[in-house]
Amino acid sequence: MAPPEAAAAAPPPRPGSPTAPAVLEALGVGKRFPGVVALDDVSLTLRRGEIHALVGENGAGKSTLIKVLTGVHRPDSGELRLDGEPVAFARPVDAQQAGVTTIYQEVNLVPLMSVARNIFLGREPKNRFGLIDFPRMHREAAALMAGFGVTADVRRPLDSLGVGTQQMVALARAVSVRAKVVVMDEPTSALEPREVETLFRVVEDLHSRDIAILYVSHRIEELYRICDRVTVLRDGRLVHTGDLAGLERMQLVAMMLGREVAEVRRHGRTSFGDAHRPDREPVLTAEGLTRRHVLEDVSLELHPGEVLGLGGLLGSGRSETAKALAGALPLDSGSVTVAGRRLGRPSPAAAIRAGVSLLPEDRKAEGVIPGLSVRENIVLAAMPRLSRAGVVSRARQDRVVDVFMKRLRIKASSPEQKVGELSGGNQQKVLLARWLCLEPKVLLLDEPTRGIDVGAKAEVQALVDELAQEGIAVLLISSDIEELVEGADRLVVLRSGAVAGELTGEQVGEGELLEVLAAHGPAAQDSSGTGEEEERDD
Repeated sequence: MAPPEAAAAAPPPRPGSPTAPAVLEALGVGKRFPGVVALDDVSLTLRRGEIHALVGENGAGKSTLIKVLTGVHRPDSGELRLDGEPVAFARPVDAQQAGVTTIYQEVNLVPLMSVARNIFLGREPKNRFGLIDFPRMHREAAALMAGFGVTADVRRPLDSLGVGTQQMVALARAVSVRAKVVVMDEPTSALEPREVETLFRVVEDLHSRDIAILYVSHRIEELYRICDRVTVLRDGRLVHTGDLAGLERMQLVAMMLGREVAEVRRHGRTSFGDAHRPDREPVLTAEGLTRRHVLEDVSLELHPGEVLGLGGLLGSGRSETAKALAGALPLDSGSVTVAGRRLGRPSPAAAIRAGVSLLPEDRKAEGVIPGLSVRENIVLAAMPRLSRAGVVSRARQDRVVDVFMKRLRIKASSPEQKVGELSGGNQQKVLLARWLCLEPKVLLLDEPTRGIDVGAKAEVQALVDELAQEGIAVLLISSDIEELVEGADRLVVLRSGAVAGELTGEQVGEGELLEVLAAHGPAAQDSSGTGEEEERDD
């Protein structure tokens, strides 16, 4: 046994090291919602002074886990421990009082209140008369903000400041409550590069003060720059926890997408022969699509009879690109041309008139209207075509609905059944029918098989192939890497809102796609798909 003086001389564990004590733990946590298992036996340990990355694609369970850790949701199974003791947070305020705070992607403070009031909201310093001590509050708020490199007047309303400064105010509030754990949910999504550097300096300061940080981001560059360990979730389950330094980027991406690196490196391109051979002239051309913090100079072409896959991780700008093409996302610059005619002022109505239809990712929030019938949902977009002198012919409606219910094999008791009563796959087919009855030139499909059963998924995939054979240009977005590779003739890969590469012909394979997704550093200006884009923060 070592002598007592030797034990006393041993240095304390480095913050975030494997021997550092656990601060916040989730042990075997499960959470269910109606029809959905959001978390299934998930465990996570945050150590003192650790910067721990939490990653996963859309629907992986990240948001639910954060809400369990911060008192928004109570777990259905498992337990939480804070400093080794079991704890149950009934409300977010309970978690905050215990030292677990959250910085959300969208600043959740009070815009019309001053910076100082936001920092001390609910715990304002009082004078001897029991009134708010404004001079003291302003002094302390200014000192906190100065520690973050911000010199803004703390008496100004929050909404008069930039987004980056507002994020710093949110962080100052979190730290001022003597936090033990700070959860950061996509904190750099709306920051400028200079503001990102300031945030990272603050993160390092918190790290040095033994505060544990759970860092949620889809930007792999950020994770490898500042994080010690990583936890990967997929479909509500724990996939991996370990040190980030020894984990290859491709391995991390593969785990997020549910693929084995060795498998995707062996996987070859599935050939579809001449089924989707594109014409020479594009039917849609997008040039330099740019929106601050969302898209940066995205350009692509779509040809008649082609299925163009749009690849990328969560937050890469896939859905935003589709919405921009459909006129549903205002742009700072860039243009969209359809069949040789440039869309003047992009809008959904202008895009639809030009022959561009979008099947959105969230069919419940942005697609079907559950309370309306199958018939009403299908003919909704085609009403102007089906009316004469402002009168809609019911007979013409019925003919259109009958044609597409048969063609798409929509299973419903009758055209008058409410769409909300149908399965997810049949709801998706109803949405497809709505846009197909407009005879579009371009069909933008954002996650068309998400949330539907295997049989319906195969039917939708076969339909996409059939539509391309009929000459419709199809843009396919899917988080399922196998579906994307096997269903597309060509792939444009996005990363951080910009084009990271393009894969064509024999290059369209799972291994090649993963290489582009995991790449980092300056981008080579070529179409091989092996180059990398210049690192950017949006």
